[in-house]
Amino acid sequence: MDSISMWQLLLHFDQHLGAAIAHYGPLVYAILFAVVFAEIGVLPLFFLPGDPLLFICGAFCASGYLSLWVLMPLLFVAALGGSLLNYGVGRAIGMKVLGRQLRWIDQAALERTHRFYAEHGDVTFLLSPFIAVVRTFAPFVGGIAGMGAARFLLAAAAGALLWSVSLPVLGYFFGNVPQVRDHMGAIVLSGIVMGVGALVVANVWRRLRVGR
Repeated sequence: MDSISMWQLLLHFDQHLGAAIAHYGPLVYAILFAVVFAEIGVLPLFFLPGDPLLFICGAFCASGYLSLWVLMPLLFVAALGGSLLNYGVGRAIGMKVLGRQLRWIDQAALERTHRFYAEHGDVTFLLSPFIAVVRTFAPFVGGIAGMGAARFLLAAAAGALLWSVSLPVLGYFFGNVPQVRDHMGAIVLSGIVMGVGALVVANVWRRLRVGR
């Protein structure tokens, strides 16, 4: 552990989680909170690990190194807190930076997220936690768009709850199965595609019924 710098630890925390647990003990929960909060709440830190980290945490819970019942509430609070921070920043300065070339903001990612929000509305915040980069920029875009605080809180809380429970639980039951662990990203993406597809079909069906 001494040969790993703190920056390397945070950048690849999912890969070094076992060593971190052995070295830091219960303090690893605080590091987990900080990583998740920063990844979602601080735009320049969107590259920190997300989905793989939660999945691996679940696997370590199954092995008895972490507690699932401590982990899930902690991740929920970290994810929701990060979303609220980013939303607040978007409300405060979003329109000032939108369209401006600032080095600390990935403009391409911001524009992609803005289009995603325009197409899917509040559902963005239910799905965004499962999509790398989008989960960081979605709350910021919600703030820019002037989304009401109560409405955002409800949508963001639902997304944070689904994310902070589903991935650790999947990791708990399947994290030590190589076939699942090695294809976790594809599995999560498939679930998102099916979810978005179902929402699109339901929306089209509703419009057709209204148009009759």
